[in-house]
Amino acid sequence: MKKMIGFMLAIALLAACGKVDEGSSQSSGGPSSAPPGSAGSTKVEHNASTIPHTLRIGDIQDIPTLNPHLASALSLGLMSQLTMAYLVRYGPHNEAIPELVTQVPTKQNHLVSADGLTITWKLRHGVKWSDGAPFNADDVVFSTNVVNNPKNNEIGRDGWDLITKIDEPDKYTVVYHLKRPYAAFLPLYFGTAGAEPCLLPKHLLGSLPDINHAPYNTKPVGIGPFRYVAWVRGDHVEMEANPYYWRGTPKLKKIIYKIIPDRNTLLTQINTGEVDMWPLVTPTYYERVKSIANVTTISQPGFLYEHLDFNLSRPLLADKPLRQALRYALDRPAILAKLLHGLGVLAEEPTSPIAPLYVPLPRIPFDLTKANALLDADGWKRGTDGVRVKNGKRLVLDFASQSGQPDADQIIEFIRSTWKQIGASINALHYPPTIFFGAFQDGGTIYAGKFDLILFSWQLGPDGDLSNIFECSLIPPNGQNDMRWCNAHADALMDQMKVEYEVARRKELLAGIQREIIADAPTIVMWIREDIYTYNSDLIGWHPNATTPFDDMMNVDI
Repeated sequence: MKKMIGFMLAIALLAACGKVDEGSSQSSGGPSSAPPGSAGSTKVEHNASTIPHTLRIGDIQDIPTLNPHLASALSLGLMSQLTMAYLVRYGPHNEAIPELVTQVPTKQNHLVSADGLTITWKLRHGVKWSDGAPFNADDVVFSTNVVNNPKNNEIGRDGWDLITKIDEPDKYTVVYHLKRPYAAFLPLYFGTAGAEPCLLPKHLLGSLPDINHAPYNTKPVGIGPFRYVAWVRGDHVEMEANPYYWRGTPKLKKIIYKIIPDRNTLLTQINTGEVDMWPLVTPTYYERVKSIANVTTISQPGFLYEHLDFNLSRPLLADKPLRQALRYALDRPAILAKLLHGLGVLAEEPTSPIAPLYVPLPRIPFDLTKANALLDADGWKRGTDGVRVKNGKRLVLDFASQSGQPDADQIIEFIRSTWKQIGASINALHYPPTIFFGAFQDGGTIYAGKFDLILFSWQLGPDGDLSNIFECSLIPPNGQNDMRWCNAHADALMDQMKVEYEVARRKELLAGIQREIIADAPTIVMWIREDIYTYNSDLIGWHPNATTPFDDMMNVDI
């Protein structure tokens, strides 16, 4: 299992492994060159609303928990990068860098065995949890067992179930023994990218039968530059500089992560200075945030892709020609140009053009004539009201979306107007984010399959592993295949890709997987997203990468 972050139009990974000596300074996550607590003290303020050394982040996405083992929301992933414990972080070029390990395991440094069946983690000495307790190999072994404990409501366990045995030769070494080689082990095994499961403190959770309802989930203890102070549900999360962080003390003293469920309200608070940062702005707001005085707006390629998923467990949408017809009737170029200011890359494949394994595949055009012909041939007859009917079932589809998103509503209405021309009708349903992204066990809209159509984004990365979203065995509650799609050939290719370390062959396998997805049409890739950030111009030292924008926060200040 590799967790992805799902978020409805809310706005996001394996990279080349790198070695960093313990204690060395670097641009991504390295220790501050100034004495702890002194950095930024001479900074000149330009905005009257700026609170020195306090960063206020605004996000529309509410969360059900602060424990990333139990949810996969973008906002939670960003907060986890700031606070939680991970073996590996990601650098300025989206490369894996050591965090709680001294080296990223590779075959070259012999921490991955020649046969790929063992992975050795060499842990840092002298690291403490944010409550001051020591960190060691016991925590890594415990956290691995938490993921594989069937009593815990983990999003999925793909990849983790390959671990057959864990050795702990000493308190600073952990060895994973695998059933078969697993080339995509990063960032899955406790890496920040994609909000993977974090390491957990055994001294706080080790006596519990499961972590599902632990008080820990409302105020976790981690090993990041910041630590949690308070969570006021539905309103904000407060963090402070972690005095025990092994790299030193960050320049920022406080971060307040505000939950503002309406984008227009968030825009207003950016304008008035009540919020300092809006991470991953949706393109429909790009021109508006650019026009605000005293803020900076940047745009850069990312690993997010917007997609429209079909629920194949619904009888109507088990019909492949219907799905193909709806895709032909989806005018993605017009939506991107008219509603999103052209900020995105049209694609059929979910892999970003900036990914090392990217292979461009032929585009499916917008073609209403083709769509109507497919439906005619498939037995869909137009009724007196223009809506098609087949076997007594009207072509009326429940389109689920997150509430408080007028830009998403605009896209849905655009789709409604186009699909009307082929005899398809939409019933728009809105859900608050805590329900929309809720767990299967809690009846969440996505994972419990309470939709015919659903539109949101997944975060991918350079590793190219798509199994966590598309594999047959990972249909909820076992994983994140919310489409309920199962393709034996695609599964076989995904299995081959997991054990293949050679880049050229991985690229071939990924292209084959994506061809199967395009042919079956369980999902429609709308476009590859561009990452847009708007922030107070007084903010200094922040250089977000495309993988984990909050992995390099030691020298950030305001």
